[in-house]
Amino acid sequence: MSETVKLTGIILRAVDYSEYDRRLVILTSDRGKITAFAHGVRKSGNRFMAATEAFAFGNFSLSEGRSAYNLRDAEIINYFEGLRGNLEAYYLGSYFLELSEYYTRENNDDIEMLKLLYQSLRALVSEKYDLKLVRAVFEIKALAVNGEIPGILNDPKLQDGTIHAINHIYSATAEKLYSFKLRKDIEDELIYAAGIYRRRFIRFRSKSLEVMNDILP
Repeated sequence: MSETVKLTGIILRAVDYSEYDRRLVILTSDRGKITAFAHGVRKSGNRFMAATEAFAFGNFSLSEGRSAYNLRDAEIINYFEGLRGNLEAYYLGSYFLELSEYYTRENNDDIEMLKLLYQSLRALVSEKYDLKLVRAVFEIKALAVNGEIPGILNDPKLQDGTIHAINHIYSATAEKLYSFKLRKDIEDELIYAAGIYRRRFIRFRSKSLEVMNDILP
């Protein structure tokens, strides 16, 4: 019998597989992105049904197979249920999951991306932050974590406060990433700057953003 490992992570994607099973893509703290199969979870009354949905964050007990893991147990700490009460937050969160899956690799060291994703999902369900600002911070930091931003934009229109905010995003830990408060004009400039970074460096087509743009004004 294969050894069971316990990994902390977030489910990036859950796909129904065969009649009762589910295929999971999980971003973990110790082994990066992994694929796992949850057998029998779609049977009526199975206790792991909710624990094998996208956004679930917690501790997963897994046995390692030849090409994937098999789920043995799950202790979910946060389902980010608040996302389901706000369509824009839900689709932005889904986009964060998609972009995290795009950037991470199987069994790679992606702990910083996991921390960024977790803190950004927390920010989405908080009432303290504008959702467009959370998206801007997530995108800039994701590019920085993956080494794809060359530096501060060469744009004379940017105020010193905006440049300071971008530098904070570059250097701050994920836990401190959303600790700043910005004036409205600086916040608007930061969102503008993130849009430029996005168009230049994020070569990724998000189905979640497409749906969001279609159904929301």
